[in-house]
Amino acid sequence: MKHQEFLINLFHAAVDAADSVLALKPHIPDKPRGKTVVIGAGKGAAQLASAFETLWQEKHGDAPYEGVVVTRYGFGVPCEKIKVIEASHPVPDQNSVAGANALFQAVDGLTEDDLVIGLICGGGSALLIAPEDGLELSDKIALNEALLASGAPISAMNIIRKACSKIKGGRLAKAAYPAQVMNFIVSDVPGDSPHEVASGPTVPSDADNHSALTAIADYGIEVNEKIKAHIVRASSIPSPTDIEFQNLATKVIASNACSLEAAADYAKAQGYETVILSDAIEGEAREIAKMHGAMVREIITRNRPFKKPVVLLSGGETTVTLSNHAGKGGNNSEFMLSLAIELDGVDGFSALAADTDGIDGSESNAGAFVNGKTASKMRAAGVNPRAALKRNDSWTAFDAIDGLFSPGPTGTNVNDFRVILID
Repeated sequence: MKHQEFLINLFHAAVDAADSVLALKPHIPDKPRGKTVVIGAGKGAAQLASAFETLWQEKHGDAPYEGVVVTRYGFGVPCEKIKVIEASHPVPDQNSVAGANALFQAVDGLTEDDLVIGLICGGGSALLIAPEDGLELSDKIALNEALLASGAPISAMNIIRKACSKIKGGRLAKAAYPAQVMNFIVSDVPGDSPHEVASGPTVPSDADNHSALTAIADYGIEVNEKIKAHIVRASSIPSPTDIEFQNLATKVIASNACSLEAAADYAKAQGYETVILSDAIEGEAREIAKMHGAMVREIITRNRPFKKPVVLLSGGETTVTLSNHAGKGGNNSEFMLSLAIELDGVDGFSALAADTDGIDGSESNAGAFVNGKTASKMRAAGVNPRAALKRNDSWTAFDAIDGLFSPGPTGTNVNDFRVILID
């Protein structure tokens, strides 16, 4: 098996482990006395909704249900009874507002006999926009752009988002009270905290407005004064102890950890020693790549801390602090460009980093491939890899050498997937 084919097979093993039907099947609840309402958001929400319909019918036949989910443009799939709304990601648009409004309408006027099924996965933060009073969509777009450019970890971004929203931080679940809410979460965040996924529209957290202001200061996030003033005077973020959450149950049904374990099982079946470094790596993509590169050099030259041949797997969510908004590429492509520079001329390894949803940032690729010849190929194609990294233009650098990995939307999202094969 060729190395690149092997890396791709590992990626698909990871993605398949987060398959919507397999993840949801053990968790389909009994019918309630009242209505069943499905709500959801995220880049894999439509696939989750379609899986729910199939599994609900298998268990309950023609028992009625209704609902609405919001996903990214191009990520929708046909559903029989659940309405699918598509909106913009990673920067929200008017459909993000319409989607949030539709979810609120879906849970309006429910009773304690009714059941709400929450299908939540990564990407929902941009896909659901319900600005607090005094803020407009334009303010939320500017905030989202500032957060994406800041390099701040997802936890810090989400605290700020919750302080400026009518739907995040558990507010959608609060609106469904007194109905029972059962959340099924596909986690794309390090540590798998349910309230972090999609900024927790149906899961409350201990975040507060002071925490949001602290995050802005700590990470030097350039938000306008209107946003800061709003956070100061805004109502408090809901607390998990609020009475409206007494009928709430939450289950993480798929995660980066499970996907990495599935990839490891595949690699071991092919005869490779396999190490999962971590499923919760955070930090600047180019710096995390240097750490991985140093480990690869150590293994190749000194056969430590792991002996060759070996497969290194890792996940989590790296970030990119933008210095040039004209560059193309996401955090996985930037990780790989930095790795290509770090391991320029080093023989004996092949690597792939990709977003498990199939889309890395705003482009159509999921990530890229790298080996010891990648940087020299870029130079031969007229691309200076260090200059490309400096201007955050990893997509252009890999496109020039046909090094992009573009599987298309996968229907799930369990964060970044990285694999390095040292042969």
